Amino acid sequence: MEMELAPDDLALIGGLVAISSVSRSEGDAVEWLVDRMRERGFRASVDQAGNAVGEIGDGPAHVVLFGHIDTVPGEIPVRIEAGDLVGRGAVDAKGPLAAFVAAATGHIAGLRVTVVGAVEEESPTSKGARHWATLPAPDWCVIGEPSGWDGVTVAYKGRLVLGVSLVRDARHGASPGPTVAEEALSLWSRINDAAARRSGPSDVRPFRRLDCRLEGMHAAAGDGLVERAELRIGYRVPPGIGTAELEAEVESLASEHDGEAEATVERIASEEAAKTLRSTPLATAFARSISAMGGQTTFKEKSGTSDMNILLPAWGCPMVAYGPGDARFDHTPVERLALADFARSIVVLRDVLGRAASR
Repeated sequence: MEMELAPDDLALIGGLVAISSVSRSEGDAVEWLVDRMRERGFRASVDQAGNAVGEIGDGPAHVVLFGHIDTVPGEIPVRIEAGDLVGRGAVDAKGPLAAFVAAATGHIAGLRVTVVGAVEEESPTSKGARHWATLPAPDWCVIGEPSGWDGVTVAYKGRLVLGVSLVRDARHGASPGPTVAEEALSLWSRINDAAARRSGPSDVRPFRRLDCRLEGMHAAAGDGLVERAELRIGYRVPPGIGTAELEAEVESLASEHDGEAEATVERIASEEAAKTLRSTPLATAFARSISAMGGQTTFKEKSGTSDMNILLPAWGCPMVAYGPGDARFDHTPVERLALADFARSIVVLRDVLGRAASR
């Protein structure tokens, strides 16, 4: 079905993408979005965590549309190319956030809608979501992440990031035995082997696999008195495995390390896996709204994380992630959003909000 994008909605997404908002430097984009929401009739402000928050309507039903306004680094010239909006954040996740604002514009009888442009989703802190996790739960919550206009995400893997430090007395470079860097690689090999044993058969579907990666390593001579190596290890954790047990496993392997260096483990970031049912009233509303647009809903389980990992356990309300965009463009130098899909997602979201009000 062909969709025509309203000029003010095109200006909204284009203007938002044009403002740099790398995680922890979102202030300009937050203020801009608050101003645009006020122009559209929202009661808008910046909350204590620095999030852009807009509320519209009133009534007994409350829906939170929770997007994030920050992006990963990497400047991409903003332009429209072959019907796509190109620019950092167009897909992840300013497209979904702008679709939320566009869809909620206007009054729906009996419904209060809150749109959040959260900060620091791309940082380990997840400051915006953690602040909202302390507030009362809404009736429904939609997380703004790219799923495709006809896709709905119902599950995310968890995440664990650990720092492993190895420190030993300095010694002459001609001394026998492994270097501190080699000691670190040996420990990494044991950690990776332990994760592989947990992953199960090679044919298990990706969402059910435990992924473990060496995200970074640094080794240096230090100050001449000690030698040091640092490992950054990242896990993508399926349901059924807790981050605490993985951390305990790495601590045990570090304590058993048979090299000269003393190994210590630090937790950098973590979120547990999050999964919701496809049969919740919210998921059903999306399926019916997508069908009304001529689409066939695809329910997705993703290996990444989102603010759903934080808000679902805190709120326990019906929750899905939804938004226009192809997630394969996330964090890439060619990030782009099909404007036709952006327009379709606005119509789907408006229909979902109407269904929320009619409940």
